[in-house]
Formats: sequence, C-alpha cells, structure tokens
Amino acid sequence: MLLRQHGFAAKLAEGTPTPTDYPRVGRCWGITAGKSVPVVGRDGLLGAWARYLTTVAVDDSPVAGSLLAYLEATDRDFLLGLGVRRTFGVGEVLLRQGDPTDHALVLMSGWVRVFSSTANGHEILVALRGPGDVVGDQAALHVGPRVSTVQTLEPVVAMQLTSAQLRDSVRTRPNIAFAVIRQLAERLREAENARVDFAALDVAQRVAVFLLRLARQHGVVERDGLTLRMPLSQQDIANRIGASRRTVARSLAVLRERRVVSTHRRRIVIVQPDVLEALARSE
Repeated sequence: MLLRQHGFAAKLAEGTPTPTDYPRVGRCWGITAGKSVPVVGRDGLLGAWARYLTTVAVDDSPVAGSLLAYLEATDRDFLLGLGVRRTFGVGEVLLRQGDPTDHALVLMSGWVRVFSSTANGHEILVALRGPGDVVGDQAALHVGPRVSTVQTLEPVVAMQLTSAQLRDSVRTRPNIAFAVIRQLAERLREAENARVDFAALDVAQRVAVFLLRLARQHGVVERDGLTLRMPLSQQDIANRIGASRRTVARSLAVLRERRVVSTHRRRIVIVQPDVLEALARSE
C-alpha cells in the first residue's frame, strides 16, 4: 500500500481529513519583507500565512541557514568584495565531483542542486542551495577534490572566491569564521535528519517531511498556498529521500488528489500544510 492504512494515513487515503483529524501546528516559518518570521495560526497554517500576502515578495534575500544570512552587513560586504561576479545558465555544472579545488562560489541569486554519483551510477541528491549559500567551501577549506557536483536549476548569479581568499577570511575575521561554523552545523543537522527519516519513515512520510522542511525554510506565501522557492522535480525528491521516482510520483498524486499540494512544472505549492504535517507525523 502507498499509505499505511491506519490512523491519519488511512483517512487521507479515504478522503480529505476534517480539522479534528489532525493536530494543530503551533509554529512555522514564512518570508515577509525578505526576512524569515514565525507565523502562528490557530485556524491552520495557511490562514496565518494568508495575512502576510500583501507584504510577501519573492526576492534574492539569503535563505535561512546560509552563510550570508549569518553575516552582518560589514562582513558580508567584505567577503563579497573579494569575489568575481559570475553568471550561469540553466543546467550548467558549476563544480564537478572529483575535480581539483581552487575556488568556492557564493550564490547571490538562483538555485542549484548538489549531488553525488556512486560507482554503480546512482545519483544521490545531497542538498538544494539558494541565495546566500556557499558551494564548494568544504573542498576549498580542506584543499581536496570536490566530493559533489553542483548544477544550476535556474539562472544563477554567484561571486567566485579563490580557496586562499576564503581561508584567509576565515582566519582573519572571527565573524566570518563563526558564520561558516553555523552554516556547517545547519548542514550537519540536515544530514542527520535525512538519515533518521530514511530509517524510521515510509516513502509517503519521507516525501511529506521533505516538503515541509523546504517550506519552513524556503516557502513563499502566494494566493494558492505556500510555494517552494526552488524548482524541484520528482526525480530530485526521489534522489534526496532514497526512493524511486515512480513511488514519489504516486505519493504526490495522492497528495494532489486530496488537495494537500498542487504541482506545476518543477514547482510545488503546499495548499494544506497542516494536513501535510499530520501525514508526516502519522504512524
């Protein structure tokens, strides 16, 4: 069965749950005026987010958990002032797994996918990175070959720093060093959550949890619901949660049928976040 046929999952398979079927959600993150702010909704998350519709805009502000999000303006300007501006088209490879290291990229706009390829040809989506994130920093700081490939999902503008510039900035400016540590801690937590999800949840739940985490960090309030800021394909989701594309497609189909999410070309809108969270928590 696609969904476990007991508890909330059974109700989702049978039809749209009523508000009494799922727990209230106390806190989530939205984006207002370029900042992440907590929004609390007694009558469900979408009702709370809808109150911010007139002030929400999609922009290139640093995403939550990114290096630039942790830096004050002075250190941010210093770091970006060292770099060279680069532009990339859709589908371009910015960094390639196994290549030698001589630079890192600070994303200013646009989204990329970070993935690793196994010896038998499987692709594992490591992360999605957006404005404010640094890619290639681990290899640059450790002076080793690239451990992942970075490919654009949409047009990208980035500032290119040499490995020496990044290392010197970390060595001489404590605020930048602390921001790098905070970004690394966020990424370690991200990886740990993914391992726990893979061991403890079925595919339908892993899809729900993955979408919820993206929504909380990178969701943008729009009239139809909460739109994920980055382009996202079914294969990307499958490669991230350790499932087949076919199984992910079936899970998304059920969510669409129950009007929990709506999907467009590489875009996902979460229409009922509270229902999605209840599915993620179901046993």
